[in-house]
Amino acid sequence: MAKDRQSASVEQLRLGTGFAEHERDKIVELFRRLDRRLERFAADDVEMELSVKERDTPSQSVTLECWIAKKDRLVATSTEDDIRLALTEVRDDLWRQVDKAVNKRLSQVKRR
Repeated sequence: MAKDRQSASVEQLRLGTGFAEHERDKIVELFRRLDRRLERFAADDVEMELSVKERDTPSQSVTLECWIAKKDRLVATSTEDDIRLALTEVRDDLWRQVDKAVNKRLSQVKRR
């Protein structure tokens, strides 16, 4: 990636169904750890959206979707009752998925 291109960041996160804009800063701060994985991609190549269904109920479901370069669609979900624990769970799951996708690409490049 060229130095003049902006790196991807959790700042790009879109809040979908179930989250209010006033929650954004706290969520972005909780997800900040993901920046270390996302920074290897150009900002234009990454889209992320967070949503929750049936919030604050026993059947709550939090979903964090990430599209990288329109090729990889990564989806992390949590059915954790506590919203903060659910957010942490999807953050950590997405971290692993991005790491796995990057390592897969690197191994494919090495084989060529």
